[in-house]
Amino acid sequence: MKVCKGWALGLVLLLAACSQTPTVSVTREDLFSLEIGRFEDNLALYNVEDVFGIRRTALTMRDGLFYIADSNGQKVVRYNSYGDLLFMIYNEETNPIPLSLGPMPEGRTVTRWAFTYPLREPDKIVVDSQKRIYVEDLLPEEEWGVDIETGVFLTHVILFFDNEGRFVRQLGQEGIGGRPFPPVEGIYTSLDDSFVVVCRVLGSWYVYWFDAEGVFHNLIKLSEERIPIPEDRETAFGSIDMIAAAPDAQRLYIKVNYYRDSYDQSTMIRTGTEPDSSVIWLMRGTDGRYEEELLEVPFYEANGKTSSVKIFYSMLGVIRNGRVFLYAPVENGYSLLVLGEQGRWQGFIQVSPDELEFNTFALSADGILSAILAGTWDVKLVWWRTDKFMGGTSS
Repeated sequence: MKVCKGWALGLVLLLAACSQTPTVSVTREDLFSLEIGRFEDNLALYNVEDVFGIRRTALTMRDGLFYIADSNGQKVVRYNSYGDLLFMIYNEETNPIPLSLGPMPEGRTVTRWAFTYPLREPDKIVVDSQKRIYVEDLLPEEEWGVDIETGVFLTHVILFFDNEGRFVRQLGQEGIGGRPFPPVEGIYTSLDDSFVVVCRVLGSWYVYWFDAEGVFHNLIKLSEERIPIPEDRETAFGSIDMIAAAPDAQRLYIKVNYYRDSYDQSTMIRTGTEPDSSVIWLMRGTDGRYEEELLEVPFYEANGKTSSVKIFYSMLGVIRNGRVFLYAPVENGYSLLVLGEQGRWQGFIQVSPDELEFNTFALSADGILSAILAGTWDVKLVWWRTDKFMGGTSS
């Protein structure tokens, strides 16, 4: 492993609270880097046996610890901010035996260890306040189910590990021992370590709520056909872009992009659709009722050669006190937008062209933005301490 010094590439996050607040620069910190490969201190970000292999690698950060679900490598690892590998959960059938990590001995205290578990394609990952780990994984094909109502294959489960990496239980739709989930769009920990799974099924979204012990609480179903339309745009039609759960309340944030039909002005013949607007609806997680409040999301307007182009922001996540982070890919980086009751902040994350092979981001509950930035041969773990600007404390 190669540890990088926190050098500045001139990559800064510029945030502005409305137009009256001075622009603030938040310096990017490069924490450490990893090589691409199969050993314990590598990430198999690209399938080394097959150049067309999957590239799913997920990241979450809590209390300065980085948890990475390496789908190609069939393992889950935890690092501190100095790049020290602390533990690993790995599939022993597809990974070499770790040289620097061993099993945790009984009755002894160690700082680095490894556990085995037959992970297949670990992807989305979150960690609760007790540092317990939830990881989405794909079941063997012979264990798949089929939803009788929709005909959708039920293929994934959530694996629950304790704070040291020991397997505890497997969660499905009904909780412990339940049926597998349909395709999973997101997993979240929320108030009192309750756990939320968001799935997408044929024009509908399913949101499953569980308590801290994995006991099923309730299910909310949202149909694309029944998305609310703001009163001032009755002719528009919407599509759910993303659903995220708040970390400090039983509340869902539902980002909806609206479109309207476009017409040839000379013939008035319909020619297609065009973006109309974007909003974030707030919903109570207890009963699925929409709240009166909503957040209007402006377009990111990119300047083209002849005219500007309107681009929808994508939702990155929600932090405490109802602040929503959104982003849009732009040349050499990402435009960042933060919305909340305290105002609006806009910024730009400039990423070097040699770091654009693969990017994935993680947002802590207090607003620390972390990322995996990958080139051809190595992977960088970086963060931006946006929590300091937002007035929060690290989590």
